[in-house]
Amino acid sequence: MVTETLIKSYQNLFDIDSNLDRLVKKIELLNYINPLNIESEKKHFFSSKFNYEPNFKYPKIRFNGYKLHRLFFSQRLERIKDEDIRNLYKDIIYEYSGLIECIETIGQGKKFYYNSLKSFGTPTERDIENAKFILRFDDSDFEEDLLPLYNVDDAIAYFEAFRTRYDFDFTIKKSTNIAAAAMVQNNTKTLLLRKNHPLKIFSNGFPNNVETQEGLAVYSEYKSGCLTITRLKELAYRVIATDSLAKGYNFSDTFHLLHNQYKVNRDKAFSITIRVHRGGGFTKDHLYLTGLKKVYSYAKNKNDLDVLLTGKVTLEYKEVITKLQSLGLANTSKYYTDAYLNTDASEKNFDFILNSLK
Repeated sequence: MVTETLIKSYQNLFDIDSNLDRLVKKIELLNYINPLNIESEKKHFFSSKFNYEPNFKYPKIRFNGYKLHRLFFSQRLERIKDEDIRNLYKDIIYEYSGLIECIETIGQGKKFYYNSLKSFGTPTERDIENAKFILRFDDSDFEEDLLPLYNVDDAIAYFEAFRTRYDFDFTIKKSTNIAAAAMVQNNTKTLLLRKNHPLKIFSNGFPNNVETQEGLAVYSEYKSGCLTITRLKELAYRVIATDSLAKGYNFSDTFHLLHNQYKVNRDKAFSITIRVHRGGGFTKDHLYLTGLKKVYSYAKNKNDLDVLLTGKVTLEYKEVITKLQSLGLANTSKYYTDAYLNTDASEKNFDFILNSLK
């Protein structure tokens, strides 16, 4: 619990954190990056025998980018006396500034692609080698039932049970206008932190948190026994598809690469292609595989996963998080992912693959 003395001692930090909290709610990237006309363009693409360049439409931007930039950079960070914490918030402001530029250029081809590169990077040669290594495995070596076990209503019931169990406050909506199977809208309270979690930045997100957060998500699949070679290959295909952007591939080129060269069925190939080409070239998807590798290695070395469950944090900022906790400015995680407690999750084929990634 944050005491009055602590609040008084770090009043400048709390003021800046609160200011950023108000500003960041305006720039939820996933609210803008998903096309509004996916289904109609998919039909057009398939009817053209895969040679049509989809013309995707995107939601209108509901903020003034210039004003937001100015407000972010007007924060008086010099008032934060602790250098490590001050540098964290400086990195955060640069991160959010980059997201503003991403959103402002969605649908503008290379402009968006270059901004996406700044925020999410692109696969390295090592990442591509890892992806190709995974794709060499024969599906028959893994005993898997590829039929879906649950429909969307089953999933809703499952999440509602978790809402009751953990006293979470969030809403669930169905949508056909998203490129993923599920999507989180952080600014509409997908997860509500209690008042005794003092710094809102743990909810809004640390710099470069996507890699760690997606890595934790896939690691949960592994620990719960739900990771399949089909899923792992999909992450590998995403790396291949993201790399195609750097090679100058258009939508049809990437689709043909997946569908013709890698023999991915047309619906899955379209789904992966739209994920990386939406907005003009969205490079985020290569981070799922690198994130899994980092989190798997981190956990294998007996490091504390609790620190990574304190919010939308980044593995590289572990020491700063620990410092904030020691100062009473952040709590340890209130909820620990059930799957991480599973000691029987080891599967020799997956362990071999994950240990072999470079």
